[in-house]
Amino acid sequence: IAAQAARRSPDTPGLFAAWRTRNPTHPAYEIARSEFGTALAASSDRPELGTLVRGPGGEPISGTGTHIALLLPMSGRAASAAAQIRDGFLTGYYSTTANARPDVRIYDTAAQSVADAIGQAARAGAVFIAGPLTRDEANAAADYNGSRPPMLTLNFLAPDHPTPADFYQFALSPEDEARAVARRVVQEGRLRGVALIPSGDWGVRVLAAFSEQLQKSGGQLLSSATLPAGRNDFQNAIQQVLRISDSRARHERLERVLGTSLEFQPRRRTDVDFIFAPGQAPIARQLKPQLKFYYAGDIPTYATSDAYEPSSTLNQDMEGLIFPDMPWMVSGSAAVTKLHGAVHDAWGDDTGGRGGRLFGFGYDAWSLAIALQSNRGSGAGWPLNGVTGELSLDEQHRVRREFDWAQIRSGSPRVLSRASDK
Repeated sequence: IAAQAARRSPDTPGLFAAWRTRNPTHPAYEIARSEFGTALAASSDRPELGTLVRGPGGEPISGTGTHIALLLPMSGRAASAAAQIRDGFLTGYYSTTANARPDVRIYDTAAQSVADAIGQAARAGAVFIAGPLTRDEANAAADYNGSRPPMLTLNFLAPDHPTPADFYQFALSPEDEARAVARRVVQEGRLRGVALIPSGDWGVRVLAAFSEQLQKSGGQLLSSATLPAGRNDFQNAIQQVLRISDSRARHERLERVLGTSLEFQPRRRTDVDFIFAPGQAPIARQLKPQLKFYYAGDIPTYATSDAYEPSSTLNQDMEGLIFPDMPWMVSGSAAVTKLHGAVHDAWGDDTGGRGGRLFGFGYDAWSLAIALQSNRGSGAGWPLNGVTGELSLDEQHRVRREFDWAQIRSGSPRVLSRASDK
């Protein structure tokens, strides 16, 4: 299968190399060697941790021993997520012209401390560091007091953590998506709304970001309720924010006053312009039909990208849902379509997480590393047109993404026009 994929797409040896990384003993490797020669086979050598990823001929690209260091937890609990990011990063590497890319060296932050990994990379001649991945690791990287090259962490620092020099931050932030939703609803003239939020810290953080931005933009959050964890019935939370229970109470009072039974149809509040309902896909698929049942199917409902997972059938339950997402997931642009095709050619139908957001995140991490190494985020080429969005830097050296917007129609995302995030 791998050999057939390489034959169909001879210009994507890097994708084959990333496949080889995940399958170091797969027999298709020998098939590829026999059918395509030593060049492809050499480019597919497994990038061992702490060793260089080299060019098609096996020689160091740079000729100086310098490299970009990639710091990820390649073992332990976060290894699966790290592997998807690594595959995207290496796909970006092999998609770059050979004479324009430095080598890459991978360091496992689950097997050593962040400080040790940074120090090891610096001593080995790293010209740039991408990673580490988790919030705690990013904070530790910011606290490193030795000599190091510029770096791009793959998470944001804690809000109160100072940002050192030559330190950039890139993250897939649900809070940023929530703020984008708040700006968009106001830009669309929807000023008053309610929120239905999953229980737990994630929901608290997302609601706080949304509420703050909504108020700043001139909107008003009328009410919010928490969706109970581990349950599929959200009627209490829905009735609370829509005040359906108030309608029932008025009906009961009127029956008592009149002393007779009255025909009754509950009504929701009429001052709601939108519903904000962030959460994972299983929650969104349960919630949207229940909103319709409780007379709120006509209220525009917004979520974060977590609500959408590609599915041929399940997303039909989320008809009308609006959400921000990365072009990698929803765009039909020529560049994204070409990259999706290359990934499919390299791995066939068994693409695993390589079709997901973390793969796109890794791919853009490579693009950012190259751009930041060259010009530190200013000048020609910025903002960057990435697969996770249009990328720019703010004053705190955080990478900001301008999202694509989509609405579920007949079970599939239909791309909407972008709202200004200024």
